[in-house]
Amino acid sequence: MLHRYNRDVALEVKLSHTAALILQAIQAGLVYGFSVMETTGLPSGTVYPALRRLERDGLIRSHWEAQSIADADLRPARKYYKITRSGKATLESSQKRYPLLSKLIPSPEEEKA
Repeated sequence: MLHRYNRDVALEVKLSHTAALILQAIQAGLVYGFSVMETTGLPSGTVYPALRRLERDGLIRSHWEAQSIADADLRPARKYYKITRSGKATLESSQKRYPLLSKLIPSPEEEKA
């Protein structure tokens, strides 16, 4: 997913189109795995491993909701994701590489404009 070139040169992070799409979805407010799957149309076998890699690489972070909230809604607990500063910078770079990305899943700021 992430490609790092020349360790001696400043770290350059490039996301695959799929990873960029998932990061864009999280930035747009789709903050748990199933909502990312519904919006992007990507299968769970793509989304969940990508979320783990994005978290491992410091582009997103996650936390589990309280079990009592899930129990009240009669569903399993959700793992919520949030984009990090590093993730935002990487996403901005990816949006330049993939200009249609923000048109597929607009961020809340773009929807207000």
